[in-house]
Amino acid sequence: MSTSKINKQNSHLDLTNPDVKELLSLYKDHTEVPYISPTRNLKEWLALVSIGSESLVSKRNMIRFEEDILPGHLILLWRIQFGTFTTDSFYPKYFEYDYGINADQALKEVLEKGYATQLSALDSLPHLNAAQLKAVLKQFGLKGYSKLNKEGLMELAQAELSEDQISPYFTIRGYKITPAGAAILAKYPEVVNRHPKKKY
Repeated sequence: MSTSKINKQNSHLDLTNPDVKELLSLYKDHTEVPYISPTRNLKEWLALVSIGSESLVSKRNMIRFEEDILPGHLILLWRIQFGTFTTDSFYPKYFEYDYGINADQALKEVLEKGYATQLSALDSLPHLNAAQLKAVLKQFGLKGYSKLNKEGLMELAQAELSEDQISPYFTIRGYKITPAGAAILAKYPEVVNRHPKKKY
């Protein structure tokens, strides 16, 4: 197999390893080789593929669109658009095993391309619960927050505190899809239409 088909995210693969050679032969007809995590038990996975318990990433999921993104990038954007995706969110197995992407790297790419953006600390307040919000407000000696509900706590924080003041007190940040991201999702609706759905 041509090394040009091996995505840079697979640079960790040992091309002399017999299991890697078998993997590459399975994907010889794909446009590029799907991402294989360094933590994947390749020998075990290959055995499961041989008996039909695991499947290969489909060819169509490894064909890049003209914007130089894969279907998996679109699924990540689709996930972000629900407004619940944060820096603490985990990546489902399907990103690697069904879409062949390194989701963490894909997130960096959609941010760089302007399809999504990371929210500020103030805009990420909805991802904190009431107890966490009160703990933050307590640091600044603000009064009258003890009986407020979550919405009231957020309003108080946004009215009284600046981004620079509040950002050191919690690390979670939300993500938001941009108009450009929404447009590219709309451009290729078939990708999301094929994806199994659940509520977020």
